[in-house]
Amino acid sequence: MSGLKKIKKALISVYYKDNLEPIIHQLNQLGVQIFSTGGTQEFIEKLGVPVTPVETLTSYPSILGGRVKTLHPKIFGGILSRRELQSDIDQLEEYEIPEIDLVIVDLYPFEETVKSGASEADIIEKIDIGGISLIRAAAKNFKDVVIVPSKGQYQYLLNILTQTEGASTLTQRKELAAAAFNVSSHYDTAIFGFFNDGNTEVFKQSIQSSKVLRYGENPHQRGVFYGELDKLFTKLSGKELSYNNLLDVDAAVNLIAEFTDTTFAILKHNNACGLASRPQLVDAWKDALAGDPVSAFGGILITNATVDIATAEEINKLFFEVIIAPDYDAKALELLMSKPNRIILKQNKVALPSWTFRTLLNGVIAQEKDTRTETQKDMQVSTKTAPANSDWSDLEFANKLVKHTKSNTIVLAKNKQLLASGVGQTSRVDALKQAILKAETFGFNLKGAVMASDAFFPFPDCVEIAHKAGISAVIQPGGSIKDKDSVAYCDATGVAMVMTGTRHFKH
Repeated sequence: MSGLKKIKKALISVYYKDNLEPIIHQLNQLGVQIFSTGGTQEFIEKLGVPVTPVETLTSYPSILGGRVKTLHPKIFGGILSRRELQSDIDQLEEYEIPEIDLVIVDLYPFEETVKSGASEADIIEKIDIGGISLIRAAAKNFKDVVIVPSKGQYQYLLNILTQTEGASTLTQRKELAAAAFNVSSHYDTAIFGFFNDGNTEVFKQSIQSSKVLRYGENPHQRGVFYGELDKLFTKLSGKELSYNNLLDVDAAVNLIAEFTDTTFAILKHNNACGLASRPQLVDAWKDALAGDPVSAFGGILITNATVDIATAEEINKLFFEVIIAPDYDAKALELLMSKPNRIILKQNKVALPSWTFRTLLNGVIAQEKDTRTETQKDMQVSTKTAPANSDWSDLEFANKLVKHTKSNTIVLAKNKQLLASGVGQTSRVDALKQAILKAETFGFNLKGAVMASDAFFPFPDCVEIAHKAGISAVIQPGGSIKDKDSVAYCDATGVAMVMTGTRHFKH
């Protein structure tokens, strides 16, 4: 086997001792000399296994409250020495430094300490110095040294100890070195994030968990999800989520978070094709489906209420890819699971990132998440006619929807129901015409409906078309130098218009 090296001496310094015992016993059985310090040394001694204190090797005790234990030439010399270089061998002999063939480290739990809400002083003390230095040194010298940088590699090491009696190949050591630099870079990124305090001069992200997808956006593209989906969702049934499923699920989760009333949404290609808020979930579902029963086929369903059997019986009539809810009644779940390929997700309460980013050209573009949601107090009446009392809730409803719909977009709504939307058009006029045509296609009467736009109207053409279709109230951000032209048309025809001052582009 290429580059075979046998472990003779090991240095072990870990924070958590879970699952370490079998490794200690196996090293002892193989006659490996173990060096250790502090709590790890005490743990090994309690197992009845011989262990040499690091202090015996360095002739220095642990100092500065434990901040300095292993930072010594007799430790790092033994790890970094090049076994094939005679000058290194000579210096080891001169200074009585033993060659160390295995380093096992488990770093201080910095991220966990930050998440716990600990004081800054406690967080700073959980920045590992000796451990991270040991990891980097051993990984750099992977040609001669086995590095185990976290609990995640314990089983890998145990296999080497039991299957080949502690003899490792160069390939194995290099693989562990890669894992070591992954651990150290992630650790440093977390520390940087703590100290950075919102500085945007550099971009750093490190996500340790990943899932290979069946393919990317298309079958000829590879795809990977980086993150911890299992924290956000409990999968109750169905096949694995695809790349396109995940895009839709992300859009669905962000959309439904806007609503506190019992609401059901149906999404297709990241846009809502149906949405309604009703006192009863089954009614919310029926009215959401009515918005576009054609596009709903094969869609993503999401609600903010527990799915009951009455709603499940109606949903079960439709072919869909994914359903997401905070919970399901037992009978409802049993019925929905009758078709095994359906992906049924229970959404858990997990905070989502406050920034979004994506690759762009030869770099990355990042922005704060659009968390602004306007209510009536944020809406300035710009016309002589104010919205009717019944229109205010629809204006809020439509404005939430337009925020989560691809630009250019127009949303038409009435009685907290999405009647139609024009999505992703290069012209706002085209978006409005598309929305009106869809609404008419599915039998909706637009008289008394409201219109929401994600950006201002540069000309009065949209409000004119909307008025002629029956729209009674309009919500838009305003900000055009020609706002007065749209306002003048509304004043002349009795249409109410409010402006929010906030644009909601979504590309």
